[in-house]
Amino acid sequence: MSNRSIAYQQEIELALKDKIYGSHPKELYEPISYIMSLGGKRLRPVFVLMACDFFGGDTAKAIHPAIAVELFHNFTLVHDDIMDNAPLRRSQPTVHEKWNGNTAILSADAMMVKAYQELCKADNSMLPKLLDIFSDTAVKVCEGQQLDMNFEKLSKVPILHYLKMIELKTAVLLAGSLKMGAIIGGARDEDAQSLYNFGKHIGIAFQLQDDILDVFADSEKFGKQKGGDIIANKKTYLLLKAIELAEGNRYMNEELQQWINAPEFNAAEKVEAVTNIYNFLNVKELAHQEMKKQYDIALKHLHPIPVTQSKKDELISFAQSLMVRQI
Repeated sequence: MSNRSIAYQQEIELALKDKIYGSHPKELYEPISYIMSLGGKRLRPVFVLMACDFFGGDTAKAIHPAIAVELFHNFTLVHDDIMDNAPLRRSQPTVHEKWNGNTAILSADAMMVKAYQELCKADNSMLPKLLDIFSDTAVKVCEGQQLDMNFEKLSKVPILHYLKMIELKTAVLLAGSLKMGAIIGGARDEDAQSLYNFGKHIGIAFQLQDDILDVFADSEKFGKQKGGDIIANKKTYLLLKAIELAEGNRYMNEELQQWINAPEFNAAEKVEAVTNIYNFLNVKELAHQEMKKQYDIALKHLHPIPVTQSKKDELISFAQSLMVRQI
């Protein structure tokens, strides 16, 4: 990562460090402080600041919108963890595990409201555009989450449909963060859109990497339950590609379908068996190829934007740093 992106991360952490979201009732606000304190790379708010600077803007004007983005992101994580029944987030108990489901839902709802309150602290001259981008992004994320849940009920999902789902569920928030920063930085609409498209494809690549990490990463380093997607039969790129390829191998197809449809199973045994199928079918490498394809498309959207190459290199460096997590 560049020195500038590290400085922006530190700036975001400083802004969040002493932030008080509310005090009473404590059951509502303690979960907010908890999830916001678990850290992470803060990449979405950093993208807001970097995009603002990318076009020569004053990043001080982007701090509140950046915090709004981070609040919204963590709001989605709390809800996602409830829907996925996930036990861990960043190696710590999820909010619904530490408290309970109802508390997690209500605290997350409050986070969404707090996100809008932060956003409304932006300069009035650009607020209508920012609210439009932010709200459109929020709706798209909900659409993506619903598609993800719909896919759980389907035996087969085309890869293109899956890529559209992760675009909505994951990538548009990265893209929207960049577009908001670009607007604050004074970018022309067409350049802000190009930066949005850059972020969208980086986001798709990022989610494909998450699919890979869920299965193949060291769970202690990754901070999530290893093989959680396999246990839950999540329609990831890996599973969908395996289903597609296994159709040509009767025994492999039967074994995979048995694990997918098993009403009861040993979780560790299922993860090991399905991972072995993935290895046999080489789906990890195919996912890597799609990830690289999306990353290369992202770079193409960056080329025509009329800013210095050094500015582009900083943004590319930060994007590259997201794609080198341990597998």
